[in-house]
Amino acid sequence: MEKKKKDKLMITVVILDILVFLGFFITYGPISYFRNLLITTAMTTRTHQYLAYIFYNDYIISETMKANVVKKFDDTTDTSAIKFNNTNVDTGVYANEYEEQVLKRDEGNDLYKVFTVEYKRNTIHMLVVYDPSRISMVLSKKISRGGQVMTAIARDNEAIAAVNASGYNRNRTTGALTPYGAVISSGKIISGSPGTNQLIGFNEDNVLVLTYDDAETAIKNGMRDAMTFGPFLIMNGEKAEMKGDGGWGYAPRTAIAQRKDGIVLFAVGDGRGKGSPGLSMVQLADFLYQYGAYNAANLDGGGSSMLVVNNKLVNDPGGYSYTGERYVCNAWILK
Repeated sequence: MEKKKKDKLMITVVILDILVFLGFFITYGPISYFRNLLITTAMTTRTHQYLAYIFYNDYIISETMKANVVKKFDDTTDTSAIKFNNTNVDTGVYANEYEEQVLKRDEGNDLYKVFTVEYKRNTIHMLVVYDPSRISMVLSKKISRGGQVMTAIARDNEAIAAVNASGYNRNRTTGALTPYGAVISSGKIISGSPGTNQLIGFNEDNVLVLTYDDAETAIKNGMRDAMTFGPFLIMNGEKAEMKGDGGWGYAPRTAIAQRKDGIVLFAVGDGRGKGSPGLSMVQLADFLYQYGAYNAANLDGGGSSMLVVNNKLVNDPGGYSYTGERYVCNAWILK
């Protein structure tokens, strides 16, 4: 009997030793994938950066982040390349399955459609908008009191659909949310600094514009609705040059894109812990590209990734309210 106990103890010790060895090998070994995954994923969150510092020092974290980046484009959006001639015409002829998913209309609905696909073990919900003139930017009516969940923002604005937009900072004392950079609505700056650059938005011709101009310059150039975030993933039909995983780790994502035919795509992935490991920036760009994205950008992600259609939450987000929705500061809406 005593021998059996010793044997069990020995087996337990051996198993623990193997697990510890594997943990050290994965964390500090020659294979950089796991190190990159942990550091880039942790460092691009607001609240979980400490996870990287538990295992690595400042130098390793800094060098890892330098090795995983999305490079800025040298070009600007070629707005003349977007042609709207056929955005409301469904010919019934499709070049491939991706074109069919986008172009085939739901019966009786020429404004938008929603479909869900599996990609890299992630569930991604796609909102396709055939008339981008119906898309606009709104702030939460309770931005000074902690923001609102997406269903509330959609309801307040009588929106057909709503998608999360900017990242934000929260005042720890008042709870007020401040969107990153600038927010433009109907050609006016409604939040943030006019000197902010890296804007994502629509001009007066309903073309999705990605620009490094400041907000005032962007408005002078015709920007009607926009917000600050990134990185830019596709510009003028070319994917961004990226090193490693792009530097943003793997997380639920929200992205906006426009095809050459003017059709707008919103891609929203499910939340953490919902069976979806998350997408890297490389994967997100590849995903949008296969659906014909000509210009595309990343929006705020993680627990903020939310899509509401007809007052119903479509995706399964990773926020902390009883519905899983996170309180956010603004949204792209379809009316």
